[in-house]
Amino acid sequence: MAAPPTPGLAPPVAPAPHGVANRDDALRAMAGALAGPGLVVVTGPPGSGRTRLLERLARASKRPVHAGGGLAMLSGQPALALERATRARMPAEDLPLLAEAVYSRTRGGLLVIDDLQWCDAATLAVLPVLAERLPVAAALRTPNRLGEDALARLLAAATVIAVPDLTDAEAAALVAECAPALAPTRAAALASRAGGNPLALTALAKRAAHTGPGEPDPGLPGDPASAAAAAIADLPRAGRTALAVLGLLGRPAHPTLLGEGAQVLADAGLAVPEGPFLRPASPWMAEIAAGILDAEARRSMHEHLADATGGVESARHAHAAGLAGRALAAALAAAEDGSPQTRAEALLLAAELDPAHAVPAARAALEAGRTNAALAVLDRAPASGDTAVVRAWALLAVGETGRARAALAEAPEGPETDQLRLLCASASERHLLADEIRAAYPELDHPGLAAALAGDDPDALAAAEALARAAGDATTAAWCAWSRVIALADAARLVEAEAVAHEAADRAGADGAYSWQTRFLAAAAWCLVLSGTGLDNVIAAAQSLADHALPAVADTLIAASIALAEADTGALGAARARLSRLHDAPAALDGLVAWLEHETAWLDGQPGPEAPEAQPGLVGGLAHITGRWIAYDTGTEPVAADTTPWPAPVATTLAAWDKAAPGPFAQAASAWDGLAAREQVRCLLALAAHSGDPQAAVAALEAAERIADEHGLIVLAGRARRGLRRHDVRRDRRSARGGGGLTDREAEVLRHVASGHPSRRIAEILGITAETVETHIRSGMRKLGAKTRTEAAVLLSAAPLEGGDA
Repeated sequence: MAAPPTPGLAPPVAPAPHGVANRDDALRAMAGALAGPGLVVVTGPPGSGRTRLLERLARASKRPVHAGGGLAMLSGQPALALERATRARMPAEDLPLLAEAVYSRTRGGLLVIDDLQWCDAATLAVLPVLAERLPVAAALRTPNRLGEDALARLLAAATVIAVPDLTDAEAAALVAECAPALAPTRAAALASRAGGNPLALTALAKRAAHTGPGEPDPGLPGDPASAAAAAIADLPRAGRTALAVLGLLGRPAHPTLLGEGAQVLADAGLAVPEGPFLRPASPWMAEIAAGILDAEARRSMHEHLADATGGVESARHAHAAGLAGRALAAALAAAEDGSPQTRAEALLLAAELDPAHAVPAARAALEAGRTNAALAVLDRAPASGDTAVVRAWALLAVGETGRARAALAEAPEGPETDQLRLLCASASERHLLADEIRAAYPELDHPGLAAALAGDDPDALAAAEALARAAGDATTAAWCAWSRVIALADAARLVEAEAVAHEAADRAGADGAYSWQTRFLAAAAWCLVLSGTGLDNVIAAAQSLADHALPAVADTLIAASIALAEADTGALGAARARLSRLHDAPAALDGLVAWLEHETAWLDGQPGPEAPEAQPGLVGGLAHITGRWIAYDTGTEPVAADTTPWPAPVATTLAAWDKAAPGPFAQAASAWDGLAAREQVRCLLALAAHSGDPQAAVAALEAAERIADEHGLIVLAGRARRGLRRHDVRRDRRSARGGGGLTDREAEVLRHVASGHPSRRIAEILGITAETVETHIRSGMRKLGAKTRTEAAVLLSAAPLEGGDA
């Protein structure tokens, strides 16, 4: 159950708010800050009019509005505010997936989130991510109970606008609306007592409207909470009870639950319709109504709400009423049929009531992605082998591998423990431990254990994935598919890896697992770039994907794919700038990023002294191949390749460099045929460089030029043409020089292409449609004689593509 509000808490330190003179200025400042993607947070004390400003912004918006908000009683429910805004269930356990799910339902619109003070950590964390692509407006009550760190991160990414006090004119207009017969002098006195707070002023004005001119003014201080409490006290008993019910519920309620007080609240303007329900016009006012109940009345009302509600909500109210047995039974019943999030909430409450349920609660929390909640509830669990196993899972999930291994010392023997032992083992121990586990389980029918033992064998991983799917273990199945893609790519089976990645992405999309879907799509894009297939289309598709909130691995793979495709197609400056931003890539991709930096430098004619330290697999082999080219071009000694079993085409290429003869390079070019066009071209270039027969060299260079042109490998094609010129074979490329009579708009569009923008973003920048952008690009390509949009952009910028040096 959410902690009850405590008026008077000091607000956390926040950035200085954006100063505005009045509410119209505040509205203009909000609209200006949200002309494009961004985050605006409106702050103010209870009743200051934050919600009213959000409503005005929404009404003035020309975009579709998706509005939601936090609820006091349900503040522990993950992503509730976002679910209310999108009218859909949200995957709160995965931040990139949550961002993607919200964005997919709100793109092109305005996201409005009220009452941030009642929102969960996932919502607070995802709003800055969403604001990179969406306009997001939110309201935050001060003071509040939000953690200082979470609040600081949120506000650091936002334009903070403090709701200004009512001006004299605004206060006069509000009083005239609430009490039109009130004398101006009395209205001015009430405005002064309200302290610029519209809710306090409304309460004071409505009360004053029922007192005669000769009667004393209500002797209320300027504290809005006191004004609200006084207004509540003037309600009939049914109205006070109904408002208190709304305060304890923390959400809209059906009028039948509020009884005759529902009409009282509606008539008083203290509750407004929301579909078939009523919600408090001011949740703060409802909280005050609940807060002024005496202890026995509050307990009785919670008991009444436990009867009137169901599921976890009923269990919470029973708990608040002190009915522990009833609350436990309701929580356990809710856990039976709920979603992963509901099951976790129910079992965590059950564990709070009875520590015997701590281990199931921790497992449910892990399934829902709530690792910290799992660790916290395990502290109340009695010591047992099962507790040790679940603790190891939780520690492993937060990256505490050493502590997870230590926890397994108390775990019982069994396949789950052995699976954890294998996952926690160091690289030097894993092979021997895997052999021991295989010997211990000749009939391997445990999905998790089978997946852990599959290693990097694509066939074994496919079988483990099928086993996991049959067992309903979607997470293990996804990891098997991911490992299979990586294994196929490392074996240089790029076409197969790309196909498997797309199949897995389709399954993830059908399951609503957008985080996994983007990861697989990123891997597919990387495989296509390495193979040199349709680079121009890959750039466009990858740029579109890069505009989404991605998990770290997918984000790095997409950036790497775009950078290599840009480098291969001649946009070397954009590629190097993109790579310079990959400073916090996941450790598993450090080798890939390091190779890309050296590869791009080599393509740009500025190679380093040697390639980065090589690692196993395809990328490690490519790093050695790049090192051989760097040594050849700079006249230095290459770094010797170690004895790692390389993929067959890599091994053939490295052997050709060792022999430095045309025949082996021809074999290497054949080995790459149909796998990676860029590596096939490089082998042909090496064949020509090491051939003593001019006719054979020209044939190799012409083949390299043809393949490079077919696949859009502009820089490598330029190197081939440079080699051909040395043999007095020249190509007429003048049609692709000099601007080709481009219009100003065509040139402007192509300059944005050169900057790495996809068509949709160019359309947004220039205020035209994406179809018009595509028309300008095609026209520019035709005039410049370019085969791809990237080539056209590079030609426009006068890059020396005719014989462009590597």
